Amino acid sequence: MNTRLTPPTKLAIQSFLAHGPVDAAAIDKFLRSHSFPLIEGRNATFVYRGPGDQVNLRHWVFGLGSSQPFTRVGNTDFWYHTLELPPQSRVEYKLEVILGGVGTWIRDPLNPNLAHDPFGANSVAHGQGYRTPNWTEHDPEARPGSMVEASLEGTPLGTQRVSIYLPARFRESRRYPLLIVHDGGDYLRYAALKTVLDNLIHRLEVAPLVAALTHPGDRIGEYPNNPSHAAFIAEHLLPFMEKRYPLYAAPAARCLMGASFGGVASLSTAWRYPGTFGRLLLQSGSFAFTDIGESKRGPVFARVVDFVNAFRESPGRPSDKVYLSCGTYESLIYENRSLVPLLQSTGMDVKYEEARDGHNWENWRDRLRSGLSWLFPGPLWMVYE
Repeated sequence: MNTRLTPPTKLAIQSFLAHGPVDAAAIDKFLRSHSFPLIEGRNATFVYRGPGDQVNLRHWVFGLGSSQPFTRVGNTDFWYHTLELPPQSRVEYKLEVILGGVGTWIRDPLNPNLAHDPFGANSVAHGQGYRTPNWTEHDPEARPGSMVEASLEGTPLGTQRVSIYLPARFRESRRYPLLIVHDGGDYLRYAALKTVLDNLIHRLEVAPLVAALTHPGDRIGEYPNNPSHAAFIAEHLLPFMEKRYPLYAAPAARCLMGASFGGVASLSTAWRYPGTFGRLLLQSGSFAFTDIGESKRGPVFARVVDFVNAFRESPGRPSDKVYLSCGTYESLIYENRSLVPLLQSTGMDVKYEEARDGHNWENWRDRLRSGLSWLFPGPLWMVYE
């Protein structure tokens, strides 16, 4: 992705600017007749109308300058910027409007597409061909599962709240795989996890399963290879779930799942308790490491670097089957790519996928179907033609 333009024909913004005088009436007409950002082949044109001394596109695409300046048209309040946006891309961004020396980051007023996360919301640009997967949206034909709240006391992390997903048609007479989800509340709010599970189980793509969704109090402290966190998962949460629900006892029926620091927590817990969790689902794991010298990712990553360095030195065999995904627009793409051959060298079965997306919840949402259906395939995948 870059600012090089490769239009097969003249772009709409170019035709507009060449058509005649750009006055308020012409701008109004242009805005009414298009949706923004304007997606034309591999090009995306972002438009802003309003007062400002400077306008910048602020995005989260690693490798591309994070601040892209808009061009102002004459003395008008009309601004635009065009960049290359490869097919199937999904990019979150904001606009930085500088006026009187003060810069303000705002969501794109001309773009209704928003993505939410714990810090608020960003505008979203979809490259040609990208569609929000229909299995992430409410399906009235999918029978919904249920959510149960529980509290575990006396854990190494103190009292811990857990949200439990039970699939539709849950029966005590059956047995189920167990999915343990780090940052469970965020997966529910920002990655539509319950809807995804309801839909994929209904469509027979994923086996009916029970999920335990955790809610960390201090994820930066708990997740980077913290023995107390690993003990909470393996010695408290797992026995609690096995005692309370009819779960398969085999490691192959237990999966740890997490994104970013949650991916580190999943891998490190399985590493500390080998033979306990036979499945891992790791999304954009913050697997920072050093081959030589010091890490440049700052003190927050210090314990992560120590863990990943130790894991790379002696990985053992923490699990049997691992699904790994990462966005090509993430700064962590190098670390995730480099982890794949290491995992494979241990004899683990590894599936790795990349997407033209960044480090965000909707990227992780969009990969859930691929990951869950590979780790826990439903009856649909047992039908051969």
